[in-house]
Amino acid sequence: MKLFRAIGTLIMLISPLISWGQEEGEQRFTIDTPVNLDFEKEEEPVNTKKKKIKKKVYYGIKTKKGFTRKGTGDKVTYELFYYLKRPEKPTFFVRDIYWYYFTRREIRKTTTFDPSKGVLLHGPYEKKQGQILLEKGIFYKGTRHGRWMKYRSDSSLVDKDRFYRGWPKESLVTYYDPHQRTKMKEMTPIEYGEKEGYYYFFHENGQLAVQGEYQWDEKVGDWTEFYSNGKRKKIISYPKEPFDESLKPYIKAEWNDKGKEIYRNNKMASK
Repeated sequence: MKLFRAIGTLIMLISPLISWGQEEGEQRFTIDTPVNLDFEKEEEPVNTKKKKIKKKVYYGIKTKKGFTRKGTGDKVTYELFYYLKRPEKPTFFVRDIYWYYFTRREIRKTTTFDPSKGVLLHGPYEKKQGQILLEKGIFYKGTRHGRWMKYRSDSSLVDKDRFYRGWPKESLVTYYDPHQRTKMKEMTPIEYGEKEGYYYFFHENGQLAVQGEYQWDEKVGDWTEFYSNGKRKKIISYPKEPFDESLKPYIKAEWNDKGKEIYRNNKMASK
């Protein structure tokens, strides 16, 4: 009886700590993938009846199958993929958009996308040279999603990455609406525990506020600030390579909210 009372007291003591930890985690968290990465299955409630798997349906969306072919002889490379049946733009902000260009019959990666020229990739993707697998992954509405693997011609693994709708899976994200998570505020790219890749900060109206790049936890290149109306505000220049102490960050150019340039520095600022 004493043992049961002791357990009950312990639960009462740690319960507030558990709740407090959950509330803190709502403000800033590591992206997690809420979907099954299996190409053929989606997470569904347990059902005792057998359910027929729909072909060419990924994440609940119908797709079409396509392929590209490049090269000749033993060097022929194939790309096998799926794409959305209906042209549409990505419904969320992302830097790299993957789509199939109808006219050129090729897959393209761009920062902008015109639905009149092609369709977004959506579903499994494989790149092969003959029977040798070179790359394998899955797309979600034009973005890399889930686990991606790259191989050498001898089938040895070269690289392995995980994404969530176009962003490295370890990336840190905050939202203006932390419960609904529909209005992104900040995206900090994280790879192997360090800031690595493109950083984004947004105004509450959805317009981009700050954009720049990290390498090895260091800001590099030009970082651009924007007004809430979408016009450029300022460019701050950092060294092109990380750990370069020969160049101090400096303001390269500045504009007013009407788009008129009010400052320009064409010289590199020395230390």
